[in-house]
Amino acid sequence: MLNTKGLQTLTLTGLRFDANLGILAHEKTAPQPIQVDAELNLGPQPLLPRDDEITHVLDYRKVRQIIIKECTAEHVNLLESLIGKLAHRLMQLPGVLGVRVKIAKLKIFDDCEVAIRIETGQW
Repeated sequence: MLNTKGLQTLTLTGLRFDANLGILAHEKTAPQPIQVDAELNLGPQPLLPRDDEITHVLDYRKVRQIIIKECTAEHVNLLESLIGKLAHRLMQLPGVLGVRVKIAKLKIFDDCEVAIRIETGQW
């Protein structure tokens, strides 16, 4: 039997930008640098798509824009709140079966980064 489908995952890694995030005084007055990594489980997809048109697949440019918009829309105190909000939004995209997101605060401490990862949906 010939395989006609494969499990597809869309991955965005190392997306860096500033977000209004944190409970410390200086975090409430200026955006903080974060890094977002995201994986979206798109489930079984044809090995040979019906055509080569972007309108027939999940456009990763739009996924990137959604990540940035969700993370910069308003000040959020907790990383846990931000990552949950982002995962929820990404799960609403058409065809997405599962989401894995990692958000790192890049400059919270001089000696390390802090990151949280969440996974939801089907994997």
